[in-house]
Amino acid sequence: MNILVIDGQGGQLGGQIIKTVIGKYPDIDLTAVGTNAAATTAMVKAGAKKAATGENPIIVACRKADVIIGPIGIVIADALLGEITPDAAKAVGQSDAVRILIPINKCENLVAGVTMQTFSALIEDALSKLEEIINNHLK
Repeated sequence: MNILVIDGQGGQLGGQIIKTVIGKYPDIDLTAVGTNAAATTAMVKAGAKKAATGENPIIVACRKADVIIGPIGIVIADALLGEITPDAAKAVGQSDAVRILIPINKCENLVAGVTMQTFSALIEDALSKLEEIINNHLK
């Protein structure tokens, strides 16, 4: 199973996800792609062994991923203050992977019906969904 974590801006979300996933599943095939160098660096510091930066790595990694996890903005062109290009958003949206999108209400994209949860609560919920997918895959 190949898990792709995509993040932008400072990479805090991706870093926390990676740290938790690697801590629980140290042998899992995980790829981190940042939309900028700071995000990629944060995810590498969190333990990602495979990492890249930019639009083309997002496009390529989406072809190989079984699960894509990141903020909801990764499927919206020009989101994350313009860091998500139209082609990157298209690659995520058209991927055959299961997408776990974390509903962060920022950058002019507000998700109706989503209550204000802490960053930690959002990550915990996303990770529980990922764990369910991993456990079903291992059966």
